[in-house]
Amino acid sequence: MKNFLILVVASVSIAGHTPANADPRTDLQEFRAFFAQKFPTVKFEDYSKGFIVLPGLEEYKTQWDTINELSPHEIGVAEGVKLWETPFVNGKTFAGCFKNGGKNIAQGYPYWDKPTQKVRTAEMDLLDCMGKNDPALATQFKDLKTEAVRVRFAGLVAAFYSLSTGQKANIDLSDPDARAAYEDGKKSWWSRRGQLNFSCSNCHMDLAGKNFGGNQPLSAGLGHPLGWPGQRGLWERLELVHFRYQTCNSQVRAKPFELLSETYNNLQLYETYMSSGIPLTAPSYRGY
Repeated sequence: MKNFLILVVASVSIAGHTPANADPRTDLQEFRAFFAQKFPTVKFEDYSKGFIVLPGLEEYKTQWDTINELSPHEIGVAEGVKLWETPFVNGKTFAGCFKNGGKNIAQGYPYWDKPTQKVRTAEMDLLDCMGKNDPALATQFKDLKTEAVRVRFAGLVAAFYSLSTGQKANIDLSDPDARAAYEDGKKSWWSRRGQLNFSCSNCHMDLAGKNFGGNQPLSAGLGHPLGWPGQRGLWERLELVHFRYQTCNSQVRAKPFELLSETYNNLQLYETYMSSGIPLTAPSYRGY
């Protein structure tokens, strides 16, 4: 609790960084430069591994290596792979809904969908695939608020991402219409919220590498979304990146948005674009 209060005071006293009124490419350069200066010894491609690569957290890295010898998240991934490979009632499978059978394409998610003028996530495309091919199966995943349903779905999403592990994040923002969604996600990243008056940038830029109290070191924003779906030791189950957004909001005493909401979709678009060029590690074990 003492560490937590210190961080609260620190976050209020830090002048913070304000987003420049610039194009996405310039934003990307400034975002990378921030972390290159803050953590000069961390390799760019390692950021998607989470907080364990940050200086001063070597003890956590040792624990992480030991735990990963058993790969606790692989149980959920295996269940997801089984679901991915099981034929629908019409005989088709999830692979038939995706380009290249779903292999080496996750690095392009989330993406701007011109027909709907919305950001699309892998979760949305997987749910749509169910709805088109096996409506009865789709009804099983309607209530993602229920933990058992959400965790099973996270396993499926993890199975999809496992087909692209190692591919470098590559978000296409060439469509001018995508700019509004990008700017909305950018606003979400930098805006303070909740009773603690924190923003994403306060925790994952200003305080990255610090211990938030309760054995919860803060990861860097760079590479953050690329390890999800992921499993934290605190949860002992696979979860979606949007669930992580929800818990972050709750921790700063702000009301979370719904899973797969436009707000979180746009935030994921911005955060993933800021991690362009870093290899996906999803699905992964995220430590504490």
